[in-house]
Amino acid sequence: MKYDFDKETQRRGTNSYKWDIVKEEDILPLWVADMDFEVAPCIKEALLKRVEHGIFGYTLVPESYYQAVINWFHRRHQWDIERDWMLYTTGVVPAISCAIKALSMPGEKVLVQTPVFNCFFSSIRNNGCEVLENELKREGDTYKIDFEDFERKCSDEKTTIFLLCNPHNPAGRVWSKEELKMMNDICMKHNVRVISDEIHCELVMPGQQYTPFAAVCDDCLNNSITLNSPSKSFNIAGLQIANIICKDPSIRRRIDRAININEVCDVNPFGPIALEAAYNHGEDWLDELNQYLWGNYQALKDFFLENLPQLEVLRLEGTYLVWIDITALELTSDEATELLLKEGKVLVNSGTLYGKKAGQGYLRINIACSRNRLMEGLKCIGRALSAYLPAEEDLGCPM
Repeated sequence: MKYDFDKETQRRGTNSYKWDIVKEEDILPLWVADMDFEVAPCIKEALLKRVEHGIFGYTLVPESYYQAVINWFHRRHQWDIERDWMLYTTGVVPAISCAIKALSMPGEKVLVQTPVFNCFFSSIRNNGCEVLENELKREGDTYKIDFEDFERKCSDEKTTIFLLCNPHNPAGRVWSKEELKMMNDICMKHNVRVISDEIHCELVMPGQQYTPFAAVCDDCLNNSITLNSPSKSFNIAGLQIANIICKDPSIRRRIDRAININEVCDVNPFGPIALEAAYNHGEDWLDELNQYLWGNYQALKDFFLENLPQLEVLRLEGTYLVWIDITALELTSDEATELLLKEGKVLVNSGTLYGKKAGQGYLRINIACSRNRLMEGLKCIGRALSAYLPAEEDLGCPM
């Protein structure tokens, strides 16, 4: 490989939210969606050049920024974005809140597919709306959409927005064109607008193909608002830059107004520079990153099969967040998370964070770190959880 993803950079003591939120220095964090890899060299070089200037005043986002986004999605995803469709803001979560504010009234319902990214719940409630859950159906080692329930929820006269996660966090699904179109057909039938959070769009495993929701067909484009950012895929979340893409000019004006009402209209000097460097020069780094993440996922699967075979690792199609079925344990998700922190010295996410019902019996593990660090964490997990697994003779095997 051209890039060294095995390098272990010391992050503790750098005011890292991932590493320094827990004060004990022996805790290994495999939780929040933040990678332990240094950024692509092209990004670091561009930022160093900007720092050398020495003045960091208010930032004007240049036309080259928009062109970088347009070129990237055309080249990599065959999606042709027009310059006028784009608005920038400080992050995808603020973008979600602005889009909800623009498209809904307090008291209306926003449909989500649980288990799902926890900030969906807070963004919906902070705008005075009600969360409506279309719980995903577990089938084997993956999830499918319950389309019957999806249509029933869309037909509720108070449902005005469907908030999609594409690719899906934490279920690891990369939705197919057919699934995306079916969701939109139902939404249009019931006058429901789609907000598609596509922040993990570049983190796709071998054999999978991410499709931007708006690129599926004209109806999808006209009925949706897409939110994306290089922050997850290029590990620059702290630089706070994201885009809102909306073809409809009247909806776009309302979103722009919400951006200003929420006061997330100004970005820092480094975000636009990092985006341009990533999209113009970082493609080979990203491709190698995905290969490395796939290797980490395979290593995790092998570890669980050998050491914790009663626990099931779900299929990872996209993101670097692995969803683990722990229903064989004599513990709830929250109890298992607490046990791993106290006894295993590993910090992971409880599944209930992503839906109290849909996430019960699951853990989420972040594998975006060096393989050595991942294996160290997995060994700690294995030692902590093994005592809570049922004995072989208690598994209820049929005679």
